[in-house]
Amino acid sequence: MSFARYPAYRDSGVEWLGSIPAHWQTRRTKFLFELMKRPVAEGDGIVTAFRDGQVTLRSNRRVEGFTNAVQEVGYQGVRAGDLVIHAMDAFAGAIGVSDSDGKSTPVYSVCRARSDRANPHYYAGVLRYMALGGFINSLAKGVRERSTDFRWVDAATLELPLPPLAEQSAICKFINRQVARIDSLIAEQEKLLALLAEKRQATISHAVTRGLDPNVPMKDSGIDWLGEVPAHWDVVRLRRVASLNPSKTEIADTGNPDVAFLPMDAIGEDGSIRREMERPLADLISGYSYFRNQDVVVAKITPCFENGKGALIADLPLGYGFGTTELIVVRSGTRLRPGFLWLALSSPVFRRLAEGAMYGAGGQKRVPDEFVRDYPLCVPPLDEQEAVVNAVSDQLSRFAVLRAKAEGAISLLGERRAALISAAVTGQIDVRGLLSEEAA
Repeated sequence: MSFARYPAYRDSGVEWLGSIPAHWQTRRTKFLFELMKRPVAEGDGIVTAFRDGQVTLRSNRRVEGFTNAVQEVGYQGVRAGDLVIHAMDAFAGAIGVSDSDGKSTPVYSVCRARSDRANPHYYAGVLRYMALGGFINSLAKGVRERSTDFRWVDAATLELPLPPLAEQSAICKFINRQVARIDSLIAEQEKLLALLAEKRQATISHAVTRGLDPNVPMKDSGIDWLGEVPAHWDVVRLRRVASLNPSKTEIADTGNPDVAFLPMDAIGEDGSIRREMERPLADLISGYSYFRNQDVVVAKITPCFENGKGALIADLPLGYGFGTTELIVVRSGTRLRPGFLWLALSSPVFRRLAEGAMYGAGGQKRVPDEFVRDYPLCVPPLDEQEAVVNAVSDQLSRFAVLRAKAEGAISLLGERRAALISAAVTGQIDVRGLLSEEAA
């Protein structure tokens, strides 16, 4: 959908802004907003500026992941309607209008609009557009020696567009309506992604515990959570058909100077390996896990395990490699196909039970090796394992195509949302008649 431009433009004289509607003016931030230094009121909660532009009480959104000061030195009062700039995170978009009364650290610039000249919501959009477009980072490359701090002294002297106040409000209403529509489309795609994830997990779980034939005779597995399994399948502890954490010594004297190294962030949630690095073999013999082609690796530390990180290793340049010690390496024996093993260790029931067996505290819980060794594994005949792997691989490939399309749609919608906001706040869209047209 295209939108009309204003009938006439002029050069703003501001390098980052370019041309603006002919009737717009420009003013420095300090003539539009006043920096506030209010005292903290009793009972004030902590207000946080998030990178998505929301400024709200921390308790309204989340309380984990923050460091609380022992003594709240320099804290200041924040009131609903204040324009808030997070000095250290502004470059990433942490600029917005507070929806709550509260208090904030002195690292925030808390500003109030002067008289009737500025709509804080409009200027939050302008400053976020500048930040996300790299303007604040460009300051860091100039006079401030790579620091991305964006203090009031920096913000106060910026030359900003100044549309008539009624037009500022119209721009905000236009943006809110358009963004709500785009966000609704994004939400639909996110629901599709969630559904695909559920279907993917259900497909894997059913295949490794029930097989492909819905009419096959069944038997009681003797395990409560597993229930019935095909009558001709065996249910055995994993240690009987696979081994864990193989020795590194078999490649110690290969003579190869470099080997593939697999960092944790190279492992995809879908079993893929996203990238490889080379490291000197001498650096990796001690203190790392060792794997070779067709081994299955599973992240054993939270939150990586909870994110489903695991991969069937294949196509390594030398046939083997190393990774972090936070990987459990599982090697299938003669009764187990590596692909079937990977499916079994990717199933939701394995992950649910493993999470219950984790030891440790806080964010450093780990899956015990013994849990994996003792995990009850369904073992079909080898030819049936191959059939299961092939059938599930085809299904997962179809899910992957649908997922890629949904992710692409979300990316394009996000780009459209950003472009729409930037065009509106800089006057590249004439919104004056759009709201009345929509209402009609």
